[in-house]
Order: sequence, then structure tokens, then C-alpha cells
Amino acid sequence: MTSTVRSISDWLKAKPVFFLVPLLLCSTSPLRGQQQTDTPQQQTQQETNQKIQQLAALASARPRDVPVGAGDLLHIDVFDVPELSRDVRVSDLGDISYPLIPGKIQTAGLTPFQLEEKMEQLLVENGLVTHPQVSVFVKEQTSQPVSVVGAVAKPGVYQIVRPTTLLELLANAGGITDLAGSAVLVTRGTGLPAARTVSDSTTEKPAQDSQTISIRLQDLLESGDPSFNIQVFGGDMVSVPRAGIVYVMGAGISQPGGYVLQSHGEQISVLKAIALAHGTTGFAKADDAVIMRNNPLTGQRDVIPVHVKQIEHRKAEDVAMKSNDILYIPDSVGRKVLARGAEAAVGITTSVVVYKSAY
Repeated sequence: MTSTVRSISDWLKAKPVFFLVPLLLCSTSPLRGQQQTDTPQQQTQQETNQKIQQLAALASARPRDVPVGAGDLLHIDVFDVPELSRDVRVSDLGDISYPLIPGKIQTAGLTPFQLEEKMEQLLVENGLVTHPQVSVFVKEQTSQPVSVVGAVAKPGVYQIVRPTTLLELLANAGGITDLAGSAVLVTRGTGLPAARTVSDSTTEKPAQDSQTISIRLQDLLESGDPSFNIQVFGGDMVSVPRAGIVYVMGAGISQPGGYVLQSHGEQISVLKAIALAHGTTGFAKADDAVIMRNNPLTGQRDVIPVHVKQIEHRKAEDVAMKSNDILYIPDSVGRKVLARGAEAAVGITTSVVVYKSAY
């Protein structure tokens, strides 16, 4: 199909001034869309994050321990021997100094329980305490940072104070946003344990000193397989890549709104976008549909005519949409417009309901 691409200003000049009333009317469509019940193929950001919180709570119920690392502040208490109890900071080399015990004590990589046993042994070997009872408490943990970036509510650096799963970390980061794609990427150094290979997840090595584990969100949330909910370690970077959104607007659409693509760079056709929006209404002027698309060269939005009926009857090829495209389908009833109607069409996309199709 050969389509003529024009700027919005040219397109408006060629249309009667009453054309864009549906653009203004569709600004109220998010409320209408919120009142409708999503199909099983769609889920909102809130529903996804509720599932992340539930699964994370189950995982956090298991008692576990985390190794000591460089920079951590430890409190070592020797029962009934207060002169040997004190706070010590783990050096950058992963060791500590302790009074009356010669040399450095390697602590990095040991859990607090393992360090307790090691300190008891050293106290006995050096003739300091006959039957020592040692407890180790991590007062400050700075050795286990995990960076969380991308489409999460609270990106940042999180300290792993105990063994933590991927779902727990996502829950701590406030869950995913509307723009989240279909996968989570965990990048870590090769010196750390790798995830067990599972179906539908891949492990690739972008560099010799790191590996990236890719896990689909659907597997993580829906499969019930704990092998997808891998443990994260200090030094890991967890990224939730952003996917694009296409907007389907206009009074001729049953459920106007924004629809999240499954992954960054994915394309979606006009017919699929209409299907995600629950189809057109009985008054839709489908052959007057247009795609509004950002033009990086001019800084304006081009208008691409789309003849939906011809596409449905296989008289024209389906049109591929790109991220941030606006598919506008008017109805055949009212067509009044203000002079700034085109700006309204673009502006309302910031307030529409965003739907996430099944991953």
C-alpha cells in the first residue's frame, strides 16, 4: 500500500474544522476504559506488582544468611569477656584485625555463623578463652550493593543484607512500571554463582568478566518454577528494559488507551492494535483512520492515512506501528474541532489508561 505522509498542520488544512471533536471527546475515554473489565490477556501494572509482592513475601519467609564483605562493620561479642568484645570494620582486602590474635583474620566470604565458629577456634588456639561463645552481628552492610535500573518504580542501589531473590529485589524497588518490557536482565561477574539453566531463559556473555541472565517476566510470575526466581548477589545489576507503547485513540475505538509492546523495538500492526483495544465501534469511520508519528528530522508529527476496512478485506497491506505512534480512529457522528485540536490529540496520551498485554 502506498501511503502519503504529511505533517499534522498540512493534514488539518485539508480537513474541515469539525473533524477533531472526537479527539477532544476521547480525552474522557480513560475513565470509560477504567470502568471496563480487562480480558484475561491483559493485566494492569498494579495487578503485576501485586503478584510480585505476593511471591516475594513467600520467598522471604525462608531463613537464610549472607556472607560478610569488604567495608562491612561487624560487632563481635565474646560472652562474659567484655574486653574482647568490640566493633571491627572489614578492610578492602576482606580481613580484620583483632586484639591478641596475631596476623589478619580473613572474613570476606564467610557468613556471620561461619565467622563465629572461626573466632571461637582462634580464641582457643591462642589461649585466650577456654570455652568461648562468640556472636557476630553485622551493624552496617556496605559490601553487597545491587543496582536496579530501568522500568521500576524506585530505581537505585540496594544493599543485600541477607540472601535475596529476584522477586524480593523487584518488590523492594516498588515493582515495575507501565513501560516494562517482557524480560528482566541480571548482569553479574563470573566469580559469582550462575543461575541454573532453565527453559525459556538464556545466559549470554557480553564480556569475559561478566554474564547476563535473561528471564521472562511471564516465567518469573506465572510458571511457579522457583528456578526462575534466582538469587541476586552483591555486585549484580538488575535491569528491567523499557518497552514501547502504542496509543489507540478516538471515538471509533471500544477501549482507547496505551498498549505496551512486549519488548523494546517490537513492532505491532494496525489490526493487532485495534484487536488489543477491543475493536472498533459500530459508528467508527475506519477508513478515515490515521497514524500520528514523530518525525525526528522535522521535530513534528507526520500523519499517515490508514484504510482499516481495506486492510480487513485484504485489499491493502497491514501497516506496522512503532513505539509512541498514535492510531486515531474517528466516528461518523460528530466532527467539530478547535483550532488546537491536533495538540489535544497528542496531549491526551499522557493521561490515558495503559494496558499491558500478556507477556
